[in-house]
Amino acid sequence: MSQTYRVMVLEQNQVAPPPNSVPTTSLPLTFFDIPWLLCRPMQRVFFYDLPQPTNHFLQAILPSLKHSLSFTLQHFFPFAADLICPPQPLKPHLLYAEGNSVPLTIAECAGDFHQLIANGPRDVRELHPFVAQLPPARVSSENTRVIPLMSMQVTLFPNKGICIGITFCHVAADGRAFHHFIKSWASIFRSRGDLTFLATSPPLHDKAVIKDLNGLEPIFLEEWWKWASTWKEEDSALIHDILANKVRATFVLGRAHIENLKRRVTSECTTDLEPLHTSTFVVTCALIWVCLIKSQNGGVSNFANNDKLYYFNFVADCRNRVEFPIPSTYFGNCLAICFVSLAGSELVGETGFFKAVKVIGDRVSELESGALRGAERWLLDWKEISELGGLVTVAGSPRLGIYDTDFGWGRPKKSEVVQIDVSGAISLAECRDEDGAIEVGLSLSRTDMISFNAIFEKSLKLL
Repeated sequence: MSQTYRVMVLEQNQVAPPPNSVPTTSLPLTFFDIPWLLCRPMQRVFFYDLPQPTNHFLQAILPSLKHSLSFTLQHFFPFAADLICPPQPLKPHLLYAEGNSVPLTIAECAGDFHQLIANGPRDVRELHPFVAQLPPARVSSENTRVIPLMSMQVTLFPNKGICIGITFCHVAADGRAFHHFIKSWASIFRSRGDLTFLATSPPLHDKAVIKDLNGLEPIFLEEWWKWASTWKEEDSALIHDILANKVRATFVLGRAHIENLKRRVTSECTTDLEPLHTSTFVVTCALIWVCLIKSQNGGVSNFANNDKLYYFNFVADCRNRVEFPIPSTYFGNCLAICFVSLAGSELVGETGFFKAVKVIGDRVSELESGALRGAERWLLDWKEISELGGLVTVAGSPRLGIYDTDFGWGRPKKSEVVQIDVSGAISLAECRDEDGAIEVGLSLSRTDMISFNAIFEKSLKLL
């Protein structure tokens, strides 16, 4: 049964890098960054066992959390910066100045910690009290928008556990860069100030390593300026309505299931001239895509002559690729945006899973020969496909090592991507409890969740 989680705010803080440790710095946005100006804020929560009373937490743990966060922000200062959006033709950029800081809310909750970290379906609104909202944007006298990039909340469940919730703007960093930040903070806190982790893999803030050989920046800026001219604050009443009838759940695709999916593809597709790309990512995405479309459209019978195209969207990290000599520690965005599509009748037919594997796998394989092929249409495609509907998007990645984020309290008991409740994306992560398994996070209407669960379980039994 769902319960309402309420938090009591204990402190409101601003955490900045140590005084005079970071000079005033303006960072341009690369063509990899600009598309994410259009993205709603990212929200992630980490839950840990921490059987400590409130007084002990406030006196013995919280000061070190703040201190280690300050040192971490010194090295990851863009998260304490602002996004500066001046009127056209001036370009948006990030600006850090002395005194910039990240809001940190300290709260307490008496709710059921163990129910909150369970996999089963529950009201999506249960997680939202544990992520702080970004401070509102400001508008300067020059009609320039100034937008904070990060906000954090730490919530203690006395004698049970702790939740660290983080909201940040994707334009500042992609998943790899964000998790570099959070793991660095965890390492500094866990080691009581030892900076060895950062010394061995410091973030690289040099935007010059991104070479715009295809002239994408002006194309993306033009699309951004069109959008910015009609920009409106997100309607909180609309978001409330979206969340009102949705539930979220985590589904685990075990290692054995994944291996069986791969074998099934290999055995069924032996007539193909070229071998299919059957990575864990590809077969997982294909299965979830098919199950989702079936569950949300009233069953297979409604697709007999359905030629409507359904789209699947994912991103691919461009660091360390042959065409991009960009180091893995580069801080910012470095993602290729990928779309594939299938007609509804193909997607839910008897061979729908195999067709989904083929189109997703082929797109992954194409990345090796040119990750930026067709990149000039990234934003146009996103706009057109979003308006058409029928789009499934992936948030997160099993390669990010979410469950390696250890503050000294052990591995997270659970980590979830909160913004999928509004965006409708699916989240992917490595499984906490089984090597080679995948956690899939979904946020659906109650009816669709029941349908998805039945279709998903049936699919696994057929393996």
